[in-house]
Amino acid sequence: MAPPLLLLQDIHLHLGTTPLLTGATLSVGPGERLALVGRNGSGKSTLLKVAAGVLQPEAGTRFLQPGATLRSLPQEPDFGGARTVWEHVEAGLGPGDDPYRARWLLEQLGLTGEEAPGRLSGGEARRAALARALAPAPDILLLDEPTNHLDLPAIAWLEAELASMRGALVLISHDRRFLETLSRAMVWLDRGTTRRLEKGFAGFEAWRDQVLEEEEREAHKLDRKIVREEHWMRYGVTARRKRNMRRVGELAALRQRRRDALKATGTVRMAASEGEGSGTLVAQAEAVTKGYDGAAPVVRDFSTRILRRDRVGIVGPNGAGKTTLLKLLTGELQPDSGTVRLGTGLQMVTLDQSRDSLDPALSLAEALTGGSGDQVEVGGQRRHVVGYMKDFLFVPDQARTAVGVLSGGERGRLMLARALARPSNLLVLDEPTNDLDLETLDLLEELLAEYAGTVLVVSHDRDFLDRVCTSVIVSEGDGRWQEYAGGYTDMLAQRGRGVEAKPAAAPERAAAKPAAAPAPAPAAKRKLTFKQQHALQTLPGRMEALQAEIAQLRTVLAAPGLYTRDRARFERFTAALTEKEAALAAAEEEWLELEMLREEIEAG
Repeated sequence: MAPPLLLLQDIHLHLGTTPLLTGATLSVGPGERLALVGRNGSGKSTLLKVAAGVLQPEAGTRFLQPGATLRSLPQEPDFGGARTVWEHVEAGLGPGDDPYRARWLLEQLGLTGEEAPGRLSGGEARRAALARALAPAPDILLLDEPTNHLDLPAIAWLEAELASMRGALVLISHDRRFLETLSRAMVWLDRGTTRRLEKGFAGFEAWRDQVLEEEEREAHKLDRKIVREEHWMRYGVTARRKRNMRRVGELAALRQRRRDALKATGTVRMAASEGEGSGTLVAQAEAVTKGYDGAAPVVRDFSTRILRRDRVGIVGPNGAGKTTLLKLLTGELQPDSGTVRLGTGLQMVTLDQSRDSLDPALSLAEALTGGSGDQVEVGGQRRHVVGYMKDFLFVPDQARTAVGVLSGGERGRLMLARALARPSNLLVLDEPTNDLDLETLDLLEELLAEYAGTVLVVSHDRDFLDRVCTSVIVSEGDGRWQEYAGGYTDMLAQRGRGVEAKPAAAPERAAAKPAAAPAPAPAAKRKLTFKQQHALQTLPGRMEALQAEIAQLRTVLAAPGLYTRDRARFERFTAALTEKEAALAAAEEEWLELEMLREEIEAG
């Protein structure tokens, strides 16, 4: 076995007077794919900073093999004094690194390099930081929540890029699908120490639950006194997941109802049935179109009907018009043409993901009660605020904690608690999974399963969409939207491909349309771009790799009795096969178009 490239041993660190790391260990060998998981506030980012060498532990040792290169992506990118994105990326290159790869990465991530760091959106800043971390092709790459602020096409691209890299990878992420695709071993940080599992994320949650169950039995055998609230927070996760198994059947029933409704109504013209019960219809859109300032519509001729208890996901690349569509369906925006009919008696609650409405000076209890006593009304019933807090994994001691000192994940839980405490029958969630750990995601999925109303959700989390949604509305480009019954994986199977990036060349075409330019302009177009040249060179290898992966998946699925023995494995491999086949078809189509373009240019 090769010696580790990076080794952390017996790491100790305090956060104020509270011990955060109490003997954590991390070993990274050549080419390993490790996922670092743990609850919000457990110290994952801190341990990654120790691994990167930017934070010194109070005790313990850090060893990095001489000559090994290491790059890291922090949660909050620091651009220092860089005047442009290219200057920031270039500063991360070493003497032997290829600047052309850095340029290519920026292009793949939708950036030119000329952007000013101070004017970047959250997603653009994340892309620039990714280009800086990936460009040197390091021996060890440390990534802290790399998918935050990225849309689905960017996440799919990043998955493929990381899967093809030769170096070792250590990543922190709340995106289950991302972890399943990339991880080959798990490091679980829990109560200051680490445990390691030599399997990918697909086997992690069952293993973790087993460890906790054994630990709970041992605690009872030794007659230890376990703090009640901590016991509930830690071991209740397992119990909730077991209860959630029955909800899989309930979600399947809701999806079948949605599938039948889509078949019955079609997608062109719909009319409410006579005598429909009050409140059954939530929203009905007919041939809705919406654009801005004379530009091409972002929603074009879209129709749908949403009924009570539906859970509808809206997905698409950044800039496709997801927020516009959401506002049209909730009546916040009026369409340019077509009609939107809202149901009767709607009580809508929107989850404000910016969290600007949280006053940092308020205590957690005051934020939930509005400062009026110690009771909160939930579902028409009065509950003590401490009991309600426990539903969202807070302990009683946190009741007087100021909102301003809560972590990002804790603020996310608080926003959920506030939103679900308000009376509603329509819940609108915009990127609800940001900053939430895996346990809180379990909690959110459980709450949404029990929610008696309707849910509209915008999300880039594929696993969350699979676990929650009865249908998914997808951007098809050019303002067209299409609804598919089921979750994200069901949509992939029906559509045959994932979510594509929004074309970045639209402004250039609009600018080139006026005929004021003289003759030289067309000559400049008769040349392959660097991106196209690179694609022509790399696509054949990519297609060959996909064909090999598809053949391997088909071999596994052809095993006699696999469906009967291990249905979950069969479904997982079937979904992976669908995704790989779609990726191969897209790569073949892109290669063919580029080859035709190259031949046309050479002939001209």
